[in-house]
Amino acid sequence: MVVVEKPFQNWTRVSADILGTVFIYTDYTVPLDKLRKELTRILESDPKWDGKVNVLQVTDSTEKTMEIRALMSAADSPSAWDLRVNVREKLIDFLQKNYPESLPRSRLVFSKSQEAIDEV
Repeated sequence: MVVVEKPFQNWTRVSADILGTVFIYTDYTVPLDKLRKELTRILESDPKWDGKVNVLQVTDSTEKTMEIRALMSAADSPSAWDLRVNVREKLIDFLQKNYPESLPRSRLVFSKSQEAIDEV
């Protein structure tokens, strides 16, 4: 038997909800409003989602990509894991089928040097 002699403090912010995150990296051309709607559709169709948290935000950006975070909640850790995997796969599939140009890509711009232009 374990007896707690000293009081302890619960450090959870507001509640002990289980949150899951999915990070997706996209080109700047991704339509965020469409991606938010798709996240909602995916979550509403998954019984592992507890219906509490549904957030999609741009959490970082670089010269090449935007980092997009989907945040969701579930009743327990195993459900949160399965939900995250499902959401990640379905968001990638959605982008591949509907907005393939919004997936990360490298761009090269070729330009003539001033000397080459002067020779023409």
